[in-house]
Amino acid sequence: MRDLSVNFAGVSFKNPIVVASGTFGFGREYGEYYDLSMLGGICVKGLTLVPRLGNKPPRIAETAMGMLNSVGLQNPGVDSFIEDELPFLRKHDTVVIANISGNTIEEYALMAEKLSEAKVDMLEVNVSCPNVKAGGMQFGTSAQGVASVTQAVKSRASIPVMVKLSPNVTDIAEMAVAAEASGADAVSLINTLLAMRIDTATRKPMLHNNVGGLSGPAIFPVAVRMVWQVASALKIPVLGMGGVMDGDNAIEMMLAGAKLVGVGTACFEDPYAPIGVIDGVGAYMAEYGLSSTDEIVGKVELN
Repeated sequence: MRDLSVNFAGVSFKNPIVVASGTFGFGREYGEYYDLSMLGGICVKGLTLVPRLGNKPPRIAETAMGMLNSVGLQNPGVDSFIEDELPFLRKHDTVVIANISGNTIEEYALMAEKLSEAKVDMLEVNVSCPNVKAGGMQFGTSAQGVASVTQAVKSRASIPVMVKLSPNVTDIAEMAVAAEASGADAVSLINTLLAMRIDTATRKPMLHNNVGGLSGPAIFPVAVRMVWQVASALKIPVLGMGGVMDGDNAIEMMLAGAKLVGVGTACFEDPYAPIGVIDGVGAYMAEYGLSSTDEIVGKVELN
């Protein structure tokens, strides 16, 4: 018997596959394709204390092996999420992870308190969004910034706290260690890589915001390397993401040290992608006679 269940920071997941924040909305559209209860968890679209309209369009651009986005955290605000979206998500047997971003440390802390009281299962603290002009990224590019946000959120949260790390730093392991030392229960990585495309006909950037976050298969090898570095440096668990398209990619992430794996941009290409990844992990376990995902996580054999 194959057991795909995972205990991650004290939260029980039926399988190690979650959908990444910003790529799945609040699940309503994808719920028309399949039962959301099939997923290990849902990281909902990034939330802010008050509603945001996001950046001006164009804010999506396709690129080789991926896409750029500068959506800018468009969302209805944390209170609207709790009132209008959380009841829908609670109808499904899956873990609900609320992704939060703030302009100030106090905003992060207040959202942590509100969402804890609403009894979401876990918080994902976004200190790493590369396409907003204030907040988020300013905290995630220094160890002190990561520590300050983590401490504030932990002081007001009564649920597990996971810090989402930026790849746009010199040493991502340093940021991860700062999060762990400040009380984080887990970390997730990587967020998108800061990138740019230019329209050669107009000589203008393809995105109104000029730069945005690169996601998709193009960043997968970078993500695997960073997950390995971070998992090797920490005792708390890691959620790995960044360009995961199929079950084999998920296994790579797990071998590198990820206990959970996020599927994001793949959902835009194929709404059923997360289900395919779950099936692929199960097939790998069957092929190699594995009974638990613990037999995969962190088992890379270095040269």
